[in-house]
Amino acid sequence: MGLFSSFCGDAEAQTAGTEVRMAQASSPEDAPPPRRRTQPRLRVTPYYTPDGVYPRYYPGPDAVRECNATYVQEYRPSGTVIVPHMHCYWRRG
Repeated sequence: MGLFSSFCGDAEAQTAGTEVRMAQASSPEDAPPPRRRTQPRLRVTPYYTPDGVYPRYYPGPDAVRECNATYVQEYRPSGTVIVPHMHCYWRRG
């Protein structure tokens, strides 16, 4: 207890002042003009394409789409399942 009494010393409570401050309303002419923020420009591109091919590019007039479909095992919390996987690519026709 003696350790803390040396740090406390003479403590005094603060009292609130008796003066009252009044806020003055400023006239609209004194206010600065409101700042207009520019909207950020975002480029929005769709995630999908109408024919389902992603990424979309033009492979050429005589291109052929080759697809390989296989079944693979996937390990899930409910158990192992067999799901189809498809890999496609463009080749010259």
